[in-house]
Formats: sequence, structure tokens, C-alpha cells
Amino acid sequence: MTNVRIGVMYDRDWAPEGLPGFAREAEALGVDDLWVVEDLGWNGGVSAAAVALGATDRIRVGIGIAPAPLRSPALLAMELATLARVFPGRLVAGIGHGVQEWMAQVGAAARSPLALLEETITSVRALLRGERVELAGREVRLDGVELTHPPVVVPPVVAGVVRARSLELSGRVADGTVITEGHGPRDLEHARALTGKGGATSDHALIVFAFTCVGDDSDAVAEALRPHIEGHGAWLGRPPHEVFTVSGPASGAAEHIRELATAGADTVVLRITGPDPLRQLKAVLEAVGQQKPAIGR
Repeated sequence: MTNVRIGVMYDRDWAPEGLPGFAREAEALGVDDLWVVEDLGWNGGVSAAAVALGATDRIRVGIGIAPAPLRSPALLAMELATLARVFPGRLVAGIGHGVQEWMAQVGAAARSPLALLEETITSVRALLRGERVELAGREVRLDGVELTHPPVVVPPVVAGVVRARSLELSGRVADGTVITEGHGPRDLEHARALTGKGGATSDHALIVFAFTCVGDDSDAVAEALRPHIEGHGAWLGRPPHEVFTVSGPASGAAEHIRELATAGADTVVLRITGPDPLRQLKAVLEAVGQQKPAIGR
């Protein structure tokens, strides 16, 4: 039985100078993944990934996610290939539509977000495989572009998407799908069905982000999670009580991870809120470690 990977997000609100120390301490605690964020006005995803990779020796680092409208596929492939050559087997590259309001703010709104994402992922994956790419697409044009130093170990390229047509697209063109915070086991079953409709096979990874707060004081946990649940619930169009979290006492948080794994998650990435995130992470990892042989698919 394959065990679920446990990751932790370096939250966008945490200052970038804290990333190296956090990454080292998270690795020492035994976490499998560390994911960095690229949201408009916060930190750069590729540069943050480079910092995290350089500060650690073992863990996998994910970019979650690079907005396709802000990234030239050729330049993104060059950046990813550089990281993958220096840190082979330790990078996952997430690409998504980007928040449309943010893309409009910088004059980068796509005419066809679906076409842009498909053409970006397809061309980036081909470039990383060392192919010479000719593409006259609806949104992307590449005229005989290839990498001089393609990676020896090609990193997986995953799509960070939410809507049905985008999930099908991910199943068709990506190595996996990043599922945003707030989605629970039933959502994962639905996502598996849609990526499968797009052509995903059994090795198409589901990487699930989850709001996390670990503690025995239920009121304090609820208060720490409340702004995240309310804001994200509004974005997803669901009431707060339907926003799934990995929260509560450590044993309960571990059980929530088990539920996600049973529903199809290959990796669960904890977006920790509240005080002392490394203490919370340690508590979850200890609780999962006691049960880990039974967690997974």
C-alpha cells in the first residue's frame, strides 16, 4: 500500500527571509514536501522554490502555482530546467489559470484561459523533455524553441485548477492536479472522475492543499481558521461548514488526512494557520507516523 505524502505550505503571508530556516526545520521534522506560493504581490514562486531547495537536502519542493498568463512558456521551462538540473528529482511545477482579477490588474488576462493553460503546460512539458517545440496556438507561439540544458530527471508538471472543464484539461495534459484548500473527500472523488474523463491514468497525482490548525482548544482552533474558511468558502461558493480542513487535536487531524488519502489524495499539503506552525506540523507528523501504514491507497 502506497503511503500518502505529507507536505507543508510556506504561507504567502510569511516573509521570504524566514523561508530557509522554516524549510530546514520542516525537513528535520520528516515532512515529505514543502510548497511555495505565487500570488500577485506576494512572493515569486520560482525564486522561492530555489531558496527552499538550496536550504534543504531531501524534501520535494512544489511551486503552487505559477499563473500561465504571467509566464512565457519558454522562460518558465528554462527556469524549471535550471532547478531540476541542480536539484534532480526534487521539484514539482504547478501551473494554473491565475486569479482572473489579478491577471486583469497587470494587463495579462487571457482571451481563452483554457487554451492558454493547455498550450502552456503542453509546451513546457515538451521543452523539459528536451524536445524542439513548434507551436502556433491560440495563445502560445513557439518557433523552433528547445533547451540547451534540459533536465536529466524531468520534473512533473501539474495543473492547479478548480472548475470541471479545467479538471478535464488537467487529466488530458498534466502529470497531476493540485486541488485547492477547502475541498474534502467527496470533492476528490469528483475530481478523479473529471480528470479521468480527460484521459488521466492511475499515475495522475492528486495534490490536495488543506487549511490546518492543530490544537486541543476547539474555540482557539475555530477562531484561527475562521477568516480563511469564510474567505475561501465565499470564493468556492459554499458555506463555511462545507469547507474541509485538517484541524482539531493531532489525532483528529491525522484522521482527516486519512479521509483525503482514502478518497484519492496522493499528497496532502498542510496550510497551517495559528501560532507556532512548526509545533503544529510536528504534532501532525507524529500522529500520522503512528498510523501511517494504514494511510494511503
